[in-house]
Amino acid sequence: MTVTARGRSGGGAGMDDKGGEAAGLGGFQLGLDRVRLLLPLRLPEKLSARSLRTHVFNNYLASRKVRECWRWLIPSWVLLWVLICFGIFHVMSSQAIDKQREALASMCDERSRMLQDQFNVSMNHLQALAILVSTFHHSKTPSAMDQATFARYAERTAFERPLTSGVAYAVKVTHAEREQFERQQGWSIKQLYSLPGDVGDAEVRGPEEEYAPVIFAQDAYKHVISFDMLSGNEDRDNVLRARESGKGVLTAPFKLLNNRLGVILTYTVYKYELPPNARPQERIQAAIGYLGGIFDIEALVDKLLHQLAGKQSIMVNVYDTSNESPISMYGSNDTGSGMCHVSPLNFGDPSRRHEMHCRFMDRLPWPWLAITSSVGAFVIALLVGYIIYATFKRIARVEDDYQEMMELKKRAEAADVAKSQFLATVSHEIRTPMNGVLGMLQMLMDTELDTTQQDYVRTAQASGKALVSLINEVLDQAKIESGKLELEAVPFDLRTVCDDILSLFCGKAQEKGLELAVFVSDQVPQTLIGDPGRIRQIITNLVGNSIKFTERGHIYLTVHVVEEVMQGETVTQYANTLSGYPVVNRKRSWEHFRLFSRELNSSEMISAPVASDSISLIISVEDTGVGIPFEAQSRVFTPFMQVGPSVARIHGGTGIGLSISKCLVGLMKGEIGFASKPQVGSTFTFTAVLTRARSSGSENKSLEFKEINALVVDHRPVRAKVTKYHLQRLGIRTELAADLDQCISKVNCGSWIAKLVLIDHETWLKESNSMPHLVSKLRNKDQPDSPKLFLLENPKSSVKSNSHSFRECNFNVLMKPLRASMLQVSLQRALGGVDKVHCRNGVVGNSTLGSLLHKKQIIVVDDNIVNLKVAAGALKKYGAEVKCAASGKEAITLLKPPHRFDACFMDIQMPEMDGFEATRRIRVMEKDLNEQIERGEAPPECADIRHWRTPILAMTADVIQATHEQCLKSEMDGYVSKPFEGEQLYREVARFFLNQDQVQ
Repeated sequence: MTVTARGRSGGGAGMDDKGGEAAGLGGFQLGLDRVRLLLPLRLPEKLSARSLRTHVFNNYLASRKVRECWRWLIPSWVLLWVLICFGIFHVMSSQAIDKQREALASMCDERSRMLQDQFNVSMNHLQALAILVSTFHHSKTPSAMDQATFARYAERTAFERPLTSGVAYAVKVTHAEREQFERQQGWSIKQLYSLPGDVGDAEVRGPEEEYAPVIFAQDAYKHVISFDMLSGNEDRDNVLRARESGKGVLTAPFKLLNNRLGVILTYTVYKYELPPNARPQERIQAAIGYLGGIFDIEALVDKLLHQLAGKQSIMVNVYDTSNESPISMYGSNDTGSGMCHVSPLNFGDPSRRHEMHCRFMDRLPWPWLAITSSVGAFVIALLVGYIIYATFKRIARVEDDYQEMMELKKRAEAADVAKSQFLATVSHEIRTPMNGVLGMLQMLMDTELDTTQQDYVRTAQASGKALVSLINEVLDQAKIESGKLELEAVPFDLRTVCDDILSLFCGKAQEKGLELAVFVSDQVPQTLIGDPGRIRQIITNLVGNSIKFTERGHIYLTVHVVEEVMQGETVTQYANTLSGYPVVNRKRSWEHFRLFSRELNSSEMISAPVASDSISLIISVEDTGVGIPFEAQSRVFTPFMQVGPSVARIHGGTGIGLSISKCLVGLMKGEIGFASKPQVGSTFTFTAVLTRARSSGSENKSLEFKEINALVVDHRPVRAKVTKYHLQRLGIRTELAADLDQCISKVNCGSWIAKLVLIDHETWLKESNSMPHLVSKLRNKDQPDSPKLFLLENPKSSVKSNSHSFRECNFNVLMKPLRASMLQVSLQRALGGVDKVHCRNGVVGNSTLGSLLHKKQIIVVDDNIVNLKVAAGALKKYGAEVKCAASGKEAITLLKPPHRFDACFMDIQMPEMDGFEATRRIRVMEKDLNEQIERGEAPPECADIRHWRTPILAMTADVIQATHEQCLKSEMDGYVSKPFEGEQLYREVARFFLNQDQVQ
């Protein structure tokens, strides 16, 4: 009972919403995938219900044996993972200790290296000072250096030796030279003392073979002047080693006057430069003096640790390890953490060794990562074990779910088929009678009717078209929801599409007295590849909404390339709009587009690369209507939602036009947005990615206007730009003038002669007093022919014109909105280029239905008598000779080649034999004839024919994509949906007859 109830509810949902069934089917697939993943043996991709039931049951029995082993499998599983987790803990804790040891070694080596570098810097400055003393004291006679000079220089350059607390220089004196030396210096050589208080009690140095008395010292140490550096054992050994090695040597650590440990670095000064390999005896003989520098080791290390204070704190100890018992030069006796690293120190004296010992100040932290990782792995192992156990228990229930899912799948597939059939049937059954109604109304309008009757017929036809439009919107919404809406990719002219849309709304705009205009940028290619029907549908929806909700002002359609608007500014001032009414800032309608955020932040572009022949267009529809209330703006694109109930009662509509437009824009890889302000207006903007047509060239401009200059007089720049755009499309060179003064100055310019002068009606009224003066000036100008004058008017503005002055000026009138075809016809008439120009619904020239279908033999096949009458009447109206057939069998008989017909319009839903089968049989007959032609066995009627193929166009009220695809599979050549308009009929037949006429 449970399965039946669920199956019924699922089926009902499928009839209403296929998405619910899809979700159920997805759940079934997931359940089946789980079965395949969890069973020990691999399942085949396709299993019947019985085979899957047997397979699942057998594996389920096997799983029961596994469950009997859980008594010893579970403890074994837990014990195994306990051992594994202990191993994880040991490895990770060892790695953590190794990382800490490496970090300690790195910090200790860094500090030892910095200490050596700073010590070497001071050593280099001491060596430079030794060279300075040798140069200015020993190399010059008399000496250029005395105690005051040395002390002053040493004091001023002390910043270069920040690690030395003092320097002194001792000269080499032999016993034979002692008496003369003491007489020159004015003091006797004294015995070296150990304490500062012994300076006054220092004894005179006894006789020795050689002395090293200090003659120069820094002020802080000038009390050592006259002391013999060879009188102390430690200092004597230091001096002797220095002069024998030729390098700086260090003393053992001792306490300085500030009670801190330090060392003395001694350099030897030689009479002349010795080679690097000089013998010790040669160095002893060449020595003339000794320079000593006192280093404060504790201050040196303190400075180093202060520089590295921001890094991890460690304990540093420096030792002199030259002897067996190391001497502590810096640091405390605190052992810190047990981990220690030793880095050697090299201060340049090979006879003495120094080391730096480093420890962490704090004890090592607990290895929390190792602890949490091992515990987490153990927890995960327990969960995995439980999941495996629960999985085997759940397999037994998969079989029931499988049966239920199979039933839901069948119901979902049946619902999908039923939905497609329902859409096809509804669209056909509704559009078929509507085709007859609208066709008969159109034929009735072509008869002689009085004004009242024409108004009645026109109203009925408008109502019928509104119903057809409503049906199309509902069907589009259904196709969008089912994901079956596809776009065409055909070449088309976007400028022509925009002109057609203006023609569609021209009457309504003129009734309301609205300015309706279009402007397409020069950067937009002449020919694009895309779906012109869907682009027309989007723009028509937007312009139609603007027409509904706008009572004064203008509606302005613009098309630009996206790159153009990236740096351009949208003018929103009162005087710089199309009609002068204020508008909303159109930039706000696209400020949230992802495309512009990628353009502005090119470094963050993560979208897929766009092909080089693709082009992004931005299309805006601006109006000065009532605007959208702020509280309703969030639901503008929601299907079947209106701004309010009063709007639906007053203006009508279903509320799905904008929703469909948004979906269509998404299919074009674009975005749509809007900006609106109540009582000001709205601007809707969307982008679309199209393809440049490789064969697209410059716009085909009429050669008859090639050498013509035109002057547009309009005080509104935007409106003047629109007029200039349409004139330039015809190849006319155009200049703009904002007022009459500019107009007169340009007309009087000798190098530029205007043959056409177009004056906007609003500008005419603004300067009506001065306008007759301008007209007379233009008429009296000395030139072969005076310029033609045109007045640009709206129907309502023409009523308010000053008829007397208008007749005096002899103006030609151009009614807005401007379109290229209408403008071409008006200029041709005014310039006298043609006597009569054929123009119907904006299509100019010979490429009209009348010229294409004239004398063409066409057969119409339909089982509905009304449809036959409508189709035959429409084709006969354009000059075609029509033959009607009521069934597919009759059509096969008439179209058996060879025959006299140029094309066939065939209904696809007919009794006995539908249009698909009839077309297939006709193509078989044509194939047989073509084979005969290739073999040279064709009948005499086909002697001049290389290939026989009759164009067959499907003519049906069924407008879903599946029907369109089936028409193409049946080898039909085109598709005309009922009821068809003249423009749609022209697009289809032009593909077959236009080239034929040109060849003829």
